[in-house]
Amino acid sequence: MTASPGPDLPYGSWPSPIDAALAASHDGRPEYLGAVGAEVWWTEPRPREGGRRTLVRRPADGRPARSVLPAPWNVRSRFTEYGGLPWAGAERPTGGPLVVFVHHADQRMYAYEPDAPAGPGPRPLTPLSTVGGGLRWADPVLRGAEVWCVLEEFTGPGPGDVRRVTVAVPLDGSAAADRGAVRELTDDRHRFRTGPRLSPDGRRAAWLVWDHPRMPWDGTELQLADVTPHGALGAPRTVLGGPDEAVAQVAWAADGSLLAVSDRGGWWNPYRVDTGGGGAVNLCAREEEFGGALWKPGLSWLAPLPGSRADGSGGGPLAVLHGRGASVLGVLDPDSGDLVDVAGPWTAWQPTLAVSGTRVYGVAASPRSAYEVVELDTATGHARVVGAHATDPVDPAHYPEPQTRTFPGPGGREIHAHVYPPHHPAVRAPAAERPPYVVWAHGGPTDHVPPALDLHIAYFTSRGIGVVEVNYGGSTGYGRAYRERLREQWGVVDVEDCAAVARALAAEGTADPARLAVRGASAGGWTAAASLAAGDLYACAAIIYPVLDLRGFAAETHDLESHYADGLAGRGQTLALRCRERSPVARADRITAPFLLLQGLEDPVCPPAQAERLLTALRGRPVPHAYLTFEGEGHGFRRAETMVTALEAELSLYAQVFGIDRDDVPRLALHS
Repeated sequence: MTASPGPDLPYGSWPSPIDAALAASHDGRPEYLGAVGAEVWWTEPRPREGGRRTLVRRPADGRPARSVLPAPWNVRSRFTEYGGLPWAGAERPTGGPLVVFVHHADQRMYAYEPDAPAGPGPRPLTPLSTVGGGLRWADPVLRGAEVWCVLEEFTGPGPGDVRRVTVAVPLDGSAAADRGAVRELTDDRHRFRTGPRLSPDGRRAAWLVWDHPRMPWDGTELQLADVTPHGALGAPRTVLGGPDEAVAQVAWAADGSLLAVSDRGGWWNPYRVDTGGGGAVNLCAREEEFGGALWKPGLSWLAPLPGSRADGSGGGPLAVLHGRGASVLGVLDPDSGDLVDVAGPWTAWQPTLAVSGTRVYGVAASPRSAYEVVELDTATGHARVVGAHATDPVDPAHYPEPQTRTFPGPGGREIHAHVYPPHHPAVRAPAAERPPYVVWAHGGPTDHVPPALDLHIAYFTSRGIGVVEVNYGGSTGYGRAYRERLREQWGVVDVEDCAAVARALAAEGTADPARLAVRGASAGGWTAAASLAAGDLYACAAIIYPVLDLRGFAAETHDLESHYADGLAGRGQTLALRCRERSPVARADRITAPFLLLQGLEDPVCPPAQAERLLTALRGRPVPHAYLTFEGEGHGFRRAETMVTALEAELSLYAQVFGIDRDDVPRLALHS
């Protein structure tokens, strides 16, 4: 532990063993769990290896998990830019696993047998393409001699020149040089879709579809089709969902009954679906979320377990993630509705589950532990960590302890937030001083943040700068009505809610009202910039790969979000009007506080044109600011060196604006 120079030091000047390099090394988390025979596999980030994601395998005998693929293999799909489930695997009849995966560099799908005798390594299954954004594959499942998945095919240079279909890719490699060898199983009538989920007997397939201008949390349809003896799909029929019902996941129980997670009752709950179109039965009617925003295909909040229901019909219990604002893993009896939660310290679970026998695997974090792979033995109720970051030479006493709170907002509405006070085990601040605070606005905006260890937050709190993460109106985790608060109110409700929390912390003496900052990435960057334009509450802001111009965003972003602003701000002339009223670019004359702007130059979601437009609008005005760009970075920084530069620049901004003396980070040059 770094020695303290004394017991009393001003807020923001504290020494800390959590440097930017350590925080960067912990960025990202395990994703996309899956069972391959008796083994559990997942993808895992490698920030120090250029930000690639590797495929990790944990043997059934309990030996430590290990990477299956060396650099430069990077298991990540660019499907709709945000990606989706990039791999699938199965135990071969002859022994050993067969896995298929998408390699990020060329977006081809590859097959690999890691236990086979030494050979050429992964072999390509799909062709290269140079048309527009090429061919992108996601959400695969192995079926006989084929991989069934969803294909995104660009037909021209524009982000909207695209079609998406369910396809079958032969495992023999015959499609590696022949797009015509890829069988199309559906038409492209629907703009968006998830990959197929096959019934236990292989005779039916189910998936989700939706179309512009809806986003998947607005309304989706669950479609069902028969699988013919020749491996084709029959005519699909909609058995659940619609324009005002968001089905977030579909799965099959062992007895062949169809399960889904739907918000038809105002909350995402688990349902058993009548495949004849006769509706659905809620299996656990609670004002809690058993699902979330389907930003990419392959997310899972529900996984059937083996076993029998009380009536002997052959179903079984369900592993579910549920809660308000944060989630916990539980086992649900679908007959009685009884729900038993896993015991343990974890306060946040990611939407990925895998089942192998009586064991359930998930990805969870706590205020004292970053995201790790957790195994629950449903036979004993015992849970343990089976995959995690290596232990770091940092005393957990430096980690902040989140306080989950509810604040009053405009019009009497509730605002949910997690407060992370400054904390150091060996230093305290002068009694009369109040700490600076940074308001973190999450991205999405249809998303939320749970209370969990984040070393990017600890980087600031261990130095004496408080952080509050605000789940403003529009966030997921609190029911459909809460997230509908942002409908046509983006740039209003989010800004007001963040401001209300900041003012409340200042009024109660928790935060210094003269040293408040706001920070956000992506949609959170919009909120941060819009907050600066809304008034003088904040002394500065960190704005990271942001949305800054509503109409420009609708025209410049990728296909998935090209109509997102329709629901967030309005359509047509309404959007044009609200762009002038709310966009930071249009209100740049009102921005006077210093800010840091961080941008990846390869960002297809919030392209650099957004940031550059704000800088142009500010030209000639005396607003101190810094603009840092990063080659090779897209939407979400992945490289360790990028994250180090970004964190140290952010700390330097706060130190300069808040009057904090620090010489352990490079001084950020602010220009007017």
